[in-house]
Amino acid sequence: MSSGFDWLEVESLDLEAQGVARRPNTEGPDGTALPGKVVFIEGALPGERVQVSVSRKKNNWEQGQMSALARESSQRVRPGCPNFGLHAGACGGCKMQHLHPAAQVAVKQRVLEDNLQHLAKVKPERLLRPIEGPAWGYRDRARLSVRWVAKKGTVLIGFHERKSRYVADMQVCPVLPARVSAMLMPLRELIGGMDQRDRLPQIELAAGDGVTALVLRHLEPLTPADQQRLRDFGAAHDVQWWLQPKGPDTAHPLDEGVLGQPVLAYRLPEYGITMPFKPTDFTQVNPHINRVLVDRALRLLDPQPGERVIDWFCGLGNFTLPLATRAAQVLGIEGSEVLVARARENARANGLAAKTRFEARNLFEVAPADLQGAGVARRWLIDPPREGAFAIAKAVADLHAAGGFELPQRIVYVSCNPATLARDAGLLVHQGGYRCSLAGVVNMFPHTAHVESMAVFDRA
Repeated sequence: MSSGFDWLEVESLDLEAQGVARRPNTEGPDGTALPGKVVFIEGALPGERVQVSVSRKKNNWEQGQMSALARESSQRVRPGCPNFGLHAGACGGCKMQHLHPAAQVAVKQRVLEDNLQHLAKVKPERLLRPIEGPAWGYRDRARLSVRWVAKKGTVLIGFHERKSRYVADMQVCPVLPARVSAMLMPLRELIGGMDQRDRLPQIELAAGDGVTALVLRHLEPLTPADQQRLRDFGAAHDVQWWLQPKGPDTAHPLDEGVLGQPVLAYRLPEYGITMPFKPTDFTQVNPHINRVLVDRALRLLDPQPGERVIDWFCGLGNFTLPLATRAAQVLGIEGSEVLVARARENARANGLAAKTRFEARNLFEVAPADLQGAGVARRWLIDPPREGAFAIAKAVADLHAAGGFELPQRIVYVSCNPATLARDAGLLVHQGGYRCSLAGVVNMFPHTAHVESMAVFDRA
């Protein structure tokens, strides 16, 4: 029987950025060779020779932490954040800081390929060059937990510790914008001095072009003194405070109706578009990557001046409005009447109302008749949440089988979950009459195991 301290050869990384190794084969009762257990090793990288301290054992696999390193990967680097590591109290926000950023992208590319191959039996005809950007200071969106620790007489603000509900003791966070990282300790001091310090569980960051907003979740109404403390902090640090007493829809500015307060927005300068948003709206975490992502999606979709395009899961119009600068007409469809109304406002503000139309529809319960009702469009863009676009892909497959409806010649699918992308790709390719012509990764979240990707489907 092998011990937990055998030296193991790490073969790959899994989706949680754990090294994957395998113990030596063993001999069964009848003398046949039995494959050794798979071992998942936190902190280990492909190509390394390591020992592991096992914390969990199952019939077919084990899990633990690297306890010794005999051969180091050439891609191992020194983490750029003091909060990163395997030790108790380490921040769980990042999982790959010990791996060179270029190697992180390669791992994510392999994850995408493996999902398409194993889950969908689909192989892209060509791989797109990965979209990469700054590895630090990229997070314009973040949800930070807040905890008043009475025993220590201090406030903690940050991400949770690894595999824990406790909040990491973070004094800086290099993946946040530098000015926000520098604000963490002053924020701790601010919250610690507030009357409601034990009833403030969360601060959400939303940064736009030139504007930084902080949304304070509060479980009880704030006292006038606490509201004034927030105003003083906002003036000193040039941030807007929003208050959120309940769900995200209840978020509102600390002082509503204040004239001259700058609007939270981001720009897509290549298309002359400015996108206002509220701090609790969904927008991309990484604005540098988002600009490149939009540009690549439009180049791949290649809408012509006389064509009609459909943007499924259109949100606030991140893709819809740029598409409207190229196509004759764009239909944006989203699941929320509120989002649709906001998208219409953004279209009007950017002078694109005449070239856009927006509809609200439950996109997780789409039937073939719904696709027919949306009308014929030669090009589609699909940008779903993590759940993917199964209903749309299934309806496409059903329409292809039935015939009689002109499906789009090209679909560009932007995904934040390689597993649901693979599931939907399998339907489009094997039952929908499409081929996967292109696919590639988008490193939206450096140092994390999150895999954003894009795939292109053309009529076979």
